[in-house]
Amino acid sequence: MFRSVCQKCFCLGLLTLAILFTSVAGSALPQKRKPLRVLLVGGGASHDFNKWYKGADVKTLEENGFARVTYTDQPAEILGHLAETDVLVLSNNQPIPDEATRKAIFDFLDRGKGVVLLHAAIWYNWKDWPEYNREIVGGGSAGHEKYGSFRVIPTPGKKHPIMKGIPGEFSLEDELYFHKIDPGGAKVDVLASAQKPGKTETFPSIFTVAHPKGRIAAIALGHDAASHELDIYRTLLRNTVRWAAR
Repeated sequence: MFRSVCQKCFCLGLLTLAILFTSVAGSALPQKRKPLRVLLVGGGASHDFNKWYKGADVKTLEENGFARVTYTDQPAEILGHLAETDVLVLSNNQPIPDEATRKAIFDFLDRGKGVVLLHAAIWYNWKDWPEYNREIVGGGSAGHEKYGSFRVIPTPGKKHPIMKGIPGEFSLEDELYFHKIDPGGAKVDVLASAQKPGKTETFPSIFTVAHPKGRIAAIALGHDAASHELDIYRTLLRNTVRWAAR
């Protein structure tokens, strides 16, 4: 009788230990991260937004569950999506005329959210909205080299999560934007610069823009397939969105 009771206690103890071990081991397993909620805004002139932003970039961001992307080329739809967005990605060069939407983008940053600017969105697009370039872009582009090959050179000695996995320098065919930093605008931290072969002048190509609460980053590359289908660009895009999301 005594032996039978002891055996039961021993078995019960083993079962309890097994349950505890399973519980602890299970809690130690890495939890699958929820996809980032991204709103990607495209539309405008001189670029195939549907093919390269709605198509290629959305695919890059949604790969392996990294993000869940809502794409729109209707500026009037931005306001309705911001409440459920972690990172706002602007690639558009068409106007955002609505004052409420403009204010909402600044409020979005003030809530500690992230904004990523791609290619056409760092242009001086809107003369009636200077705050955008001054405070969000930290400057702007008003011209570019003829489409062709150029080098992208990381800033020496600078380490940043956006540049993780990016080689020392690389070349591609794209529009080399003549991007200028506004000395009176938000502070810009240049992570990589573009340089045309045979020339000495460089222009910011990958950079962050200081904001007291939110995070802003920009990639000047992105005219067509030579960027969007390049593995380096795909890595940059994911790194940038991840960093902007904190």
